[in-house]
Order: sequence, then C-alpha cells, then structure tokens
Amino acid sequence: MKKLALHWQILIGMVGGILFGFLMTQFDWGKDFVGDWIEPIGTIFVNLLKLIAIPLILASLIKGISDLKDIARFKKMGIRTILIYICTTVVAIVIGLGLVNLLKPGVGLPEETKERISAAYSSNEKIAKTQETAAMQEDQGPLQFLVDMVPDNAVSAMSDNSLMLQVIFFALFLGISMLLVGEKSAKPLKDFFDSLNDVVLKMVDLIMLTAPFAVFALLATVVVTAEDPEILLALLKYAGVVVLGLVLMISFYCLIFAVYVKKSPLWFLQQIAPAQLLAFSTSSSAATLPVTMERVEEHMGVEKDVSSFVLPVGATINMDGTSLYQAVAAVFIMQVLWPEGLEFS
Repeated sequence: MKKLALHWQILIGMVGGILFGFLMTQFDWGKDFVGDWIEPIGTIFVNLLKLIAIPLILASLIKGISDLKDIARFKKMGIRTILIYICTTVVAIVIGLGLVNLLKPGVGLPEETKERISAAYSSNEKIAKTQETAAMQEDQGPLQFLVDMVPDNAVSAMSDNSLMLQVIFFALFLGISMLLVGEKSAKPLKDFFDSLNDVVLKMVDLIMLTAPFAVFALLATVVVTAEDPEILLALLKYAGVVVLGLVLMISFYCLIFAVYVKKSPLWFLQQIAPAQLLAFSTSSSAATLPVTMERVEEHMGVEKDVSSFVLPVGATINMDGTSLYQAVAAVFIMQVLWPEGLEFS
C-alpha cells in the first residue's frame, strides 16, 4: 500500500487538531486537558526544529560557500538575491496597500466593537514589549542595522535564534576565509562541516516523522486558547483582506516560477506544501527553515550552495507575508480609529 504523502498527513493533522480543539471548548475541563496533555507535544516539536535551525544554517552555508570554488559566483548570487528580495517585498507592500484601500475593512465597525478591541489589546504583554522595542529603535542611528549584524561573540549569537543574521554573517566570513586559504588547508574543516550538514539533514527527516501529530497538537492549542470570539468575528474582514493578499502574492510567485523555471506552478506548490503547512501551524520562520531547506534540496533539485545561502537570508530579511499584513494592519487601524481621515499641516 502506497504511503500517504507528508503534506496530506500534515493537512489531516491540521483539520483533526482544529476539530478536536472545538470539541474541547465544549467542556469545562477541555482547555486544561489540552494545556496539560496536548500542547507539550507541539511545543517539543517546535523546540526541536528551532534546536537544529542554527546548526543547519551554519553547516549548510559554510558548505555551500566552500563548494563554490569561485568568490565571483558568490558575489553575483548575493547581489541577485538581495535585489529579488527587495522587489518581492515591494510587490507585497503594494498588494497590501492596494487591497486595504480598495476594500476598506476598518470602515463601519460599531463603537462598542472598537472599545472591545482596544480593551483586549491594550493589556497585551506582547504588544507592550513590541512598543518598547520600537521606542528603543527610534533613538538608533541609520547604520545600526550593520552594527547589529556583526556579532561580538559567535557562540553567544548561535545560542539565540533571533540573532540569525549574526550567525549568517559569521558563516559567510568563515566560508569565504576557507576559500581564500585554499583547498588543502581548509580540507579538514570542510570535511567537518560537510559531515555536520548531512547529520543535521537526517535530524530534520527524523523530526518530520512526528509532524502530523505535532501539527494536530499546535492547532488544537490555538483553538482552545483563542481570543474573544466576538473580537475575532469583528476582525474577520481584516483577516479576509490579508488572506486575499497572501493568495495574490502566492500567485505572483507561481507566475515567476512558471516564466523562469518553466515548470508547472502546481508542481511547485505540491513540493513546498509540507513547509508551507508547517509555517501555517508554527508561525515561526526559524522552525520552518530546516524543512524548507530539505524540501528544495531533496525534492526540487536546488543546488545546496544556492539554497544554503538564499534560504537562511530569506528567512531573516525577506518576509513578504509580514510586509503585506503590516501594510494592511497600519491602514486598517487608521480606518477604525480615524474613519474620516487625518489632515496634515
């Protein structure tokens, strides 16, 4: 009997988790049961993926650069990658701004609903922390992002998934230095990272065996810990605009894929489906990155020296979906709080 494809297993796990979560909300003890016995399964899965994210980036990026044999190729690939990332980010923002101004999801909300939304999110600890971070960044100079990119301690940078850019910088620096010292001198170190890369990829395979069960746990937890249903219904129009924008963005990717790769977009979506479904379930770039790298290298035929550079950098700086929804969110908030618009002097 043919084994069910991984993306179908994950999809079944997602649907099952959502249904189980709604079932548990019907019982007084349901939320505690999910929190005590179901949620830890999803948490362990996400932690495992985050655990191997940094070793995977380090090993694959150093291996990829040391395999190039030519710094000129690396320079060309780096410039093309950054330019493409900038272009797709601009497209995502334009799509988001266009849809939110056309459909106006924030217009017409009742005052009572506005007050409920304001009360619900004004006390949110995550939002308060984000506001503090934004206030700190206002006082930083224009080149602070370059300072933040260079670690003062490589080991410390590798201990924090939020410092992925610093790990990428260190890996690039080390990989380029290995190219410059020559193949003979760099061979022992290159053999180590080649072996480490193979081992970490096998770890990804082992972790993904539990993906359907972990996704079930993650989605069940999301359902039982959801916000006030009335607030969610009020934000449904906003969410619909964001989802529509994401669908258009995926269509844009498929168009690029069809034109330049000359393969069916359906094939592309099918091959990337496990990573996409995992991203939906975990909402974590770091957790999804190992699976994404495994899919494009093992199933889509992308060269490892390309994927090991393009994907980690993309997971850190090329967040088109985030750019799109933040553009929608900013205008949506304006439409809710100032429906008549603002006058600027």
